[in-house]
Amino acid sequence: MTVSSSPSGSTGVNPELATRYGRVVVLFGGLSAEREVSLKSGAAVLAALQGAGVDVQGYDMAHGLAGLEALRPDRVFIAMHGRGGEDGTLQGALELLGIPYTGSGVLASALGMDKLRTKKLWDIEGLPTPRSCRLAADTDWQSVLETLGTPVVVKPVHEGSTLGIHVVEDAQALQDAWTDASRFDAVVMAERFIKGPEYTVSVLDGEVLPAIRIEADSGFYDYDAKYIANTTRYLLPCGLSAAREAELAEISLKAFNVLGCEGWGRVDVMEDADGAFWLLEVNTSPGMTDHSLVPQSAAHVGLDFATLVLRILDTTLAERDANDASVAQQSGH
Repeated sequence: MTVSSSPSGSTGVNPELATRYGRVVVLFGGLSAEREVSLKSGAAVLAALQGAGVDVQGYDMAHGLAGLEALRPDRVFIAMHGRGGEDGTLQGALELLGIPYTGSGVLASALGMDKLRTKKLWDIEGLPTPRSCRLAADTDWQSVLETLGTPVVVKPVHEGSTLGIHVVEDAQALQDAWTDASRFDAVVMAERFIKGPEYTVSVLDGEVLPAIRIEADSGFYDYDAKYIANTTRYLLPCGLSAAREAELAEISLKAFNVLGCEGWGRVDVMEDADGAFWLLEVNTSPGMTDHSLVPQSAAHVGLDFATLVLRILDTTLAERDANDASVAQQSGH
């Protein structure tokens, strides 16, 4: 939709948007390891909605659910990352409170946060994803390397933003990486490392946005490359032929839909030396900072940041309409 300014030309509330959305609360912060990134995402979303004239305020979920209830929102924009905000927990609470929210529902959010279960579903559906296994203190480290091949990537299963992630090639490094990753999560996995270009594909209300190819100076898209370094390159167009990008879009949308994801999100994919695509993970509440990828992809098709945020917020209207229809049916109207 087109962003309209407030009647006075200021950042006051636009009556038309106030009627459309009601009172909106942007949820950010929380207590996860991704709190700092979420604060940045939330600030950007809040500023965009205020600038558009939406009746909106922000709320740090570190202060608890009771404080959110006291604000009596008509809908919320979830700018939470990590556990407690992106894993189905918050979504379940909002369902019980009857508050429409952006992004995927309880089950899809929980699955998307669990990399191992995500990959198991993709395997069942015949979608390509690198072989992986769960690590533990009694793991035979050398056997993992022999089974998966080297190098391997070690990841906390329930964390994002590449926290606690390592690429290793020998048994001792694998064990050390597991020890470090265990600081972030009780469940840690190893995955076959795919050497080649990395792509990220954004999905907005059923529409696949242009893929972005990511090139980090270190050769690995880690936390520093994502949020700190200014040397990471985001290539748009991504360099694939039209046919290949269409293939990537199709695989990514299937991966998104298999998990039951809704509204918006992002799928991360690698391409190997033979040109095969490999699915890594789904982000059901992607970053919305100045380094973030969904806004970059949206801008490439003419959606500025404010319009993108409103498009995402619009997905909560369908939920409201569905609830209204259900109530009318039950009342016999």
